[in-house]
Amino acid sequence: MTTAQKRIVEQTHAAVREASYLPAIEAIAALAISCLLLELETWPKPGLVSHIDAGSHNDMTAETFRASARAIAPYFYALANAGALGSSMGNLRVIGLEAEAAMFAATAGINTHRGAIFGLGLLCAAAGARTGGRIDAETSLGAVVSNLWGKDIINGPILLHSHGTGASRRYGAGGARMEAALGFPSIYSVGLNALRRGARRAPDDAEAARIETCFALIASIKDTNLLHRGGLEGLRFARSSARRFLQAGGVSRPGWRRSAQAVHEKFIARSLSPGGAADLLAMTLFVDAYERSVCT
Repeated sequence: MTTAQKRIVEQTHAAVREASYLPAIEAIAALAISCLLLELETWPKPGLVSHIDAGSHNDMTAETFRASARAIAPYFYALANAGALGSSMGNLRVIGLEAEAAMFAATAGINTHRGAIFGLGLLCAAAGARTGGRIDAETSLGAVVSNLWGKDIINGPILLHSHGTGASRRYGAGGARMEAALGFPSIYSVGLNALRRGARRAPDDAEAARIETCFALIASIKDTNLLHRGGLEGLRFARSSARRFLQAGGVSRPGWRRSAQAVHEKFIARSLSPGGAADLLAMTLFVDAYERSVCT
């Protein structure tokens, strides 16, 4: 990181300490971390790491994710405040790079939360912009991201050596950048609907609603993590498996946990891991909880 970039981050951190709306900024960051941990504490999620097992991964565990979450927590705080101060995408990007460095230091170089730092970080900045009165309070967080930073997200630097970028180029998938630039349509058209449907289907089981949401996202998005691991065949298998689970009744079906676990085991056998869906699950939880908190 250059001296100029470090100065920007230091100024942002100083502004956080001085802001009169500090409690709201702290609440946004705390909510983001709690949603990351809720995603982790959800099982079975096909191929993904949870508190029960490591899914299709042999280089990380639940504790790796917990350590990562602790390390990046201050940066969600900084991103929310940066949004409240009206920061540019360039400033948000500097904070995000600092968060990635903290993540890699905490995990010995393992990428646990890069996608979440990007997507959930932008949503934190959007929530901060609403808190700071930078945009109409009725505007959805996704629309805030698109309106304030969408063009710069598309035109910004590309991670040349990331798996997601490689899959996007090879298979023509929009990936996380396009999802964010468009205001996270997968959250608003798929994730929130599935979360609320799951809550109706299993009103006494919050985990069931998260699992319904995870399957719905896997069934719907062109997950670049799946493309990287399994190509088009792997993506088709994952999406069709998730759709069959949902079409059979999802979490309202008797014995649904056994069915979900069977899908999970099939993903592990194929070394498939829908990391994009996991990130979007955490982001869906954040948007749902944030909107409910500001509307009550």
